[in-house]
Amino acid sequence: MDGAETTGEDTAQAESRRAGPDLPAARDAPAAEYPPPRTGWRRLMMDTRPLRHLPFRRLWSSTAVTAVGSQLTAVAVPKQVYDITGSSAWVGYASFAGLIPLVLFALWGGAIADTVDRRKLLLVSNTGIAVTSLLFWVQAATGAESVLVLMVLLASQQAFFGINQTTRSASIARLVPLEELPAANALMSTVGSTGMVFGPLLAGALIPVIGLPELYMIDAVGLCAALWAVWRLPALPPLTRAGTGEAGDTAAPRRAGWREVAAGFRYITASRVLLLSFVADIVAMVFGMPRALFPQLAATTYAPWGEGLALGLLFAAIPIGAVAGGLFSGTFSRARRHGVMVIAAVVAWGVAVVGSGLSSSLWWAVGFLMAGGVADMVSMVFRGAILQSVATDDMRGRMQGVFTVVVAGGPRVADLVHGMAGAALGTRTAVTAGGLLVIVTMLTLAVAMPELRRYRA
Repeated sequence: MDGAETTGEDTAQAESRRAGPDLPAARDAPAAEYPPPRTGWRRLMMDTRPLRHLPFRRLWSSTAVTAVGSQLTAVAVPKQVYDITGSSAWVGYASFAGLIPLVLFALWGGAIADTVDRRKLLLVSNTGIAVTSLLFWVQAATGAESVLVLMVLLASQQAFFGINQTTRSASIARLVPLEELPAANALMSTVGSTGMVFGPLLAGALIPVIGLPELYMIDAVGLCAALWAVWRLPALPPLTRAGTGEAGDTAAPRRAGWREVAAGFRYITASRVLLLSFVADIVAMVFGMPRALFPQLAATTYAPWGEGLALGLLFAAIPIGAVAGGLFSGTFSRARRHGVMVIAAVVAWGVAVVGSGLSSSLWWAVGFLMAGGVADMVSMVFRGAILQSVATDDMRGRMQGVFTVVVAGGPRVADLVHGMAGAALGTRTAVTAGGLLVIVTMLTLAVAMPELRRYRA
């Protein structure tokens, strides 16, 4: 890795020198430590500056290790449920059983992350996910064909995941300088999107060869490796004393109950920029995520290309676009007008969805959806950067909890909305109308509420 490297000890020393209550450790790194900026075509490629900081590199590597493994389990669970029941309805019930604890524990986990050492919370939640993966392997290896057991294990794993994902995201701003937050978010999002592309493909190839139990075991082994990377992180205790907003070497203990969760929602409503960044994602996902219509589009509009091929390409297009956006994140990660970038990305997403809805050719539809994936990556990067820079450290956990709920819940609401719209209007009309709603709503918000478009890093 070229350039200077910061260590956990460097981070601790930097925090001791901080000038305010919310100064991330790596922001105090001397400018002389940084190599000269990249020039020419290299500026277009993924911005890897955050990887120079050893603590962030460890956090990122733990995410990279599990990105594919978690998708193996994500494929194995519905496959096993369907094998046991022969019913797609039960697959849906199992998915819903995982959604409720994900939402609840992402919110509660955010409150916990604001009161304790985030490294310790990551260790606990990572351990919980690894244990549930091992239990998935045990039930599959022993032939315990129980949907109830699968649903309980899935609900438990999603609860731990909600806490872990919230805490992981809330820790990023403590490990990299402020100006590198977009690049750090792009790196984290890219490995997640890569897992979404290659994980299901790998699962489909391995199931006939090694069977379902071994998929769970691979995920568990990967989680153990990720646990080691998290163990090597520096301590990440709260930076402020409870209720004072003042910097201190230690923070007074606080409760992490639902009152604190409610305080987080009040914090969002008091910050127009934060509120609008969440609303932008809700608009994009609820109005513009057409994945519920992909099966019908594959079976009707794009049937001449082969239903199986069409379905696979439609589902893979957006993640592939997100990966491409991450690989070329140098084109946008240095932008300072984060609010304008969010607005432009959401509008571009709407345009891409409209294009896919108007396309009678499968390849044009897939191309537009891939472009939408790039726009979605840009939106996620800058919405995350706004959250991490606007929110104070004692609120970042709760803000990330809401962020996780919006990201996880928005597409599921979209499935319901688009399913009903598709039945009433037809699939292509529903997709096109949803994209138009995204464009019109986002531009209206940008004009009516200028706080977001005026926001600069």
